This record gives sequence, structure tokens and C-alpha cells, in this order.
Amino acid sequence: MRSVPIATACTIYHKFFCEINLDTYDPYLVAMSSLYLAGKVEEQHLRTRDIINVSNRYFHPGGEPLELDSRFWALRDSIVQCELLMLRVLRFQVSFQHPHKYLLHYLVSLKNWLNRYSWQRTPISVTAWALLRDSYHGGLCLRFRAQHIAVAVLHLALQAYGVEVPAEAEAEKPWWQVRCLVTTLPSQSLITLCLISFRFIPWTQRSPKALVQACPKKPGMLGCLGTASPRRCDGWSPEDQLGGLVLCCWRRAGEGDDLLPL
Repeated sequence: MRSVPIATACTIYHKFFCEINLDTYDPYLVAMSSLYLAGKVEEQHLRTRDIINVSNRYFHPGGEPLELDSRFWALRDSIVQCELLMLRVLRFQVSFQHPHKYLLHYLVSLKNWLNRYSWQRTPISVTAWALLRDSYHGGLCLRFRAQHIAVAVLHLALQAYGVEVPAEAEAEKPWWQVRCLVTTLPSQSLITLCLISFRFIPWTQRSPKALVQACPKKPGMLGCLGTASPRRCDGWSPEDQLGGLVLCCWRRAGEGDDLLPL
């Protein structure tokens, strides 16, 4: 699947469980139906057999694909019926505005603004796209506007690699507020804290409940964004949170030396 259909499937999934209790329906069946419905919405139709085979391989890594027997057809009917239920619960509002086009626009503008060597040396765009994909692990797509998420992931990517936007210190407004006039620093801080919180959950423990509970409800205190002092009185520090977001930044220590981590 392309990036946008996957984003639509995640948004449908999270929006459905905003309306329905998580314990009422099987979240894995809802996930399968979300993929099936998103393929229709974004005009990348997926066969139900492919979705069933992938899901079956997820639950049974060493198993064989399901045969076309009664079990398969019962599961297929369940996906279709769940799709109809989701459409009714969501009142057929399944078209969403995603941050992808905004992030692409911001990246192109920033690439022309930054030093060419700095842009080529650090994978800012790759990291920003990876952070954007991670944002769909939780309900950020429903809580914040698409422009805000795009600015936040790009800002976090720049902060992670220590890349400074030229003339930002002398500018009247920060670059992210120029690109998105309605965004504020608290909203950027909250989005960033949610992104970092997702990375603290191991892949083996990323159940639907864990991902829902991981996203903070109130703005955190992130020193890297200039919203608080480096360490609070209770011993919490930005380094503790950013420890889950260690990106491979390297420098060459000297002539003939190996690449050493910063």
C-alpha cells in the first residue's frame, strides 16, 4: 500500500475507536476492515484474500495460507460486515486531510533554504517521513491539524540532528510559524512528546490499548524546544525522553579514524 492509503486506514481505525469502546469489538478485525475500506477510499483496492493472508501470517508466522474453506469465507464475511458497521459509526465520513502534502512542501522549501552540504550530510527528509509514519501509531491524526503535525515532525527531525535554519536567530518569527501561521509552540511540544512516547513501547507490546494510553493528554516539558529548563525538580529531564529517539548522528573524528558516535 502507498503511504496515504495506510494513513487513511490508521485514521479510520483510530476514529472508529473514538466512537466505540475498545473492548466492544475485536481490534484486529477492525484493523483488517480499515485496510479494506481505506483501499476503496484512496482508490487502491485491496483483495480481501490478500488482507486475510497477511493477517493470518501475522498471527501464525510459520503457518500456511488459509484454504478456501468455510473458515476463510466466514472471516471474509466478517471483514465486509465490519466495514459496513464502521461506515455507519463514522457516518460515512472517511475522507481525511493528511500531513503528507504539507510535509513535502515544507521539505522542498527548507531544502532550498539550507546549506546544500548540511542537507546532503543529514537524512532530514528520511527522518521526517519516518516520524510522520510513527505518528499514526496513535490518535495524533485526529487531535491535531495536518499542518501542525507536518511542522512538528520536521522540527523534531531538525532538532535530532542539530541542524539550524539559517537566520533563524535574527528572524521575527521562527521558521515553523512562517510556514504554518496558526500553529503554536505548546501544540508543537505536545505533538513531539506524543511521538517520543510511542517509541518507548516495544514492538512486541504495541497492543491497541498500549498505543492509546501512550499519547499524553497535556503538554509536556521539552527542553529541546525551549519550553522548559533542562531538568525539573522531580529529576525528569529531556534526555530521559529523547533516549528513545536516538538517531545515528556521526562525525569523523580525524584523519584515518573510524566514524564515532556523537
